Amino acid sequence: MSELLFKHFELTRGRFVNFVGDLEEGTAGIQPNGFNNTIHWHVGHVLTVAEQFMFGFPKKSTQLPVNYMQFFATGTSPAAWEGDVPSVQELIIQLQDQLARIKEIPVESFNQRLKTPFLGQETFGELANFALFHEGIHLGQMQAMKRIIKANVK
Repeated sequence: MSELLFKHFELTRGRFVNFVGDLEEGTAGIQPNGFNNTIHWHVGHVLTVAEQFMFGFPKKSTQLPVNYMQFFATGTSPAAWEGDVPSVQELIIQLQDQLARIKEIPVESFNQRLKTPFLGQETFGELANFALFHEGIHLGQMQAMKRIIKANVK
């Protein structure tokens, strides 16, 4: 299962990073009508949540700055951002680094039971699969946002 999980992370993260990398300048910072956030927020959110799921951020992982929770946790919004917000390019590099760290997780870890089940996920492997599901949802949101932004620019 873990080899398939790692391949799925490569596929999903690769498509996610390529989508963001191909955006036109400024697009990631636009919040279209009907959406609560920007593409920039979604990129940071996926990074931060994956770090929580896979590495126990912010308590067990120091790979990301703690203030990422202020910017990108569930329920946050770019409208409330204050301070030094990482650029989309910085987030892309961190997403790529995170993928490399995910692929170094020992295979046997995925069978470990969680101390507290999370949204029906009972093992670390199930939680990892949920992280991929979460990333895919946000990629879809970003794709819809891009279409709306492009339609409104014409």
